[in-house]
Amino acid sequence: MTEDAMEFTVRNLSVLAYAQGFTLWHYKAPLAKLRTLSQPGYFDHAADLLTAGDMMMMSAGDGGRVAFIADATDKVMLSALA
Repeated sequence: MTEDAMEFTVRNLSVLAYAQGFTLWHYKAPLAKLRTLSQPGYFDHAADLLTAGDMMMMSAGDGGRVAFIADATDKVMLSALA
């Protein structure tokens, strides 16, 4: 599997903090590229865990990014911050 085709792996997703219905998540994929993690649908398999308004910190092989979960009903939509 190439770096650009890395699939979502739930064991790479962890909760860093939780309060009042808000969750701060971290996803670590050292072999993936940030552009892969930011693609629409990448986190769809975790839609039942994620809630709109949650924050996701992503660590990839080429850097990191912070995003908000904009929607997680059927498909997970990220709204990038940095």
